[in-house]
Amino acid sequence: MASNDNAKGALIDSLNGLLADTFALYIKTKNFHWHVKGPQFRDLHLLFDDQAAQVQALIDTIAERVRKQGGTTLTSPDAIVSKTKIAPQDSTSIEPMAMVKELMDDNIAYIERLREVKAAAGEAGDNATDGIVDDWTDQAEERAWFLREIIA
Repeated sequence: MASNDNAKGALIDSLNGLLADTFALYIKTKNFHWHVKGPQFRDLHLLFDDQAAQVQALIDTIAERVRKQGGTTLTSPDAIVSKTKIAPQDSTSIEPMAMVKELMDDNIAYIERLREVKAAAGEAGDNATDGIVDDWTDQAEERAWFLREIIA
């Protein structure tokens, strides 16, 4: 039974890491939405807003997966910072194509985190998380694809 408890603990930890990345990616995407400038302003402003809304929509679902597994979720900005792999970006004057590239890279890193969660879900026998992660991965792959095509 200890092995199953270890697998469940690893899944909860993995989900909380994903939750932290989701918060961080949401904030960064909104930052870029608010601060993008230049000839592509309208298109990027709308794209970033669409992507931010998609990411934000995952926050509660991920947190509820943690709770359904018997875990506790992140409780503060400090907890998010300590668990995220998404690098902060505090600049409000970054060039638009640098924003696009950074968000593309962040979404690719997010996909890697999703793969970690999927593996942990499989180890823990959590079929619900295992299945839903596929949808989240498809969404992240689409975000990365849209961003990649802008800088191609």
